[in-house]
Amino acid sequence: MKNDKKIKISIILNTIIVIWVLFSLISMFVGFKFMSGHEVVLESTSFSVFKYFTIQSNVFAGIISLLFIIKEIDILKGKIKRIDKKYYILKFMSSVSVGLTFLVVFAYLGPITEYGIISLLMNSNLFLHLLIPLLCIVCFIFFEGTKEIKFKEVLYGLLPTIIYAVYYITNILVHMEGGRVSTKYDWYWFVQNGVWTAAIVVPIILLINYLISLFIWYFNKSLFKAQ
Repeated sequence: MKNDKKIKISIILNTIIVIWVLFSLISMFVGFKFMSGHEVVLESTSFSVFKYFTIQSNVFAGIISLLFIIKEIDILKGKIKRIDKKYYILKFMSSVSVGLTFLVVFAYLGPITEYGIISLLMNSNLFLHLLIPLLCIVCFIFFEGTKEIKFKEVLYGLLPTIIYAVYYITNILVHMEGGRVSTKYDWYWFVQNGVWTAAIVVPIILLINYLISLFIWYFNKSLFKAQ
């Protein structure tokens, strides 16, 4: 009964995540604004939104949350006894990805942005940068505990970032002029002091990513054992 209660809460939280992701994505596509009064940063419309890791990580989280809803409903209906390990790994990866989005926004982009953190929490970004990441992490740690993910598999949490890093750096190199690249293509301002700084930025981001992975994996596993 206790486990069923957790599953039901997980279904509710995952449903909220899916709704928030859809709302945020549609709002950005059509340019819907529900907040005003501050300069907005890192916001775009149409398919150009998909250049941001924020969008990619949140869409990833939304898709995996939807898969989890389906699997958890199957458990409650007695169709399956447990969720396969691969789904837990995907849920772990998506939680880590949005966790990285959250941390980069608050620890890096917020302090260097002219209008501060508030400009990164306007309209859809309120969900994408803050609410969805926090809800994903809370949902996975507290209501989707598993012993399936082994310590060595913590590295799976880095895969989305590595793939995005290859895309981001390639995009920078292709658009580089005179050893520099416009913020139009370096939208996270990672290499504005020179492309060579990518050799410093990438390892730092990956280290932070790994620490987030460890944090989420450790508490998910610890709370599962404590049940």
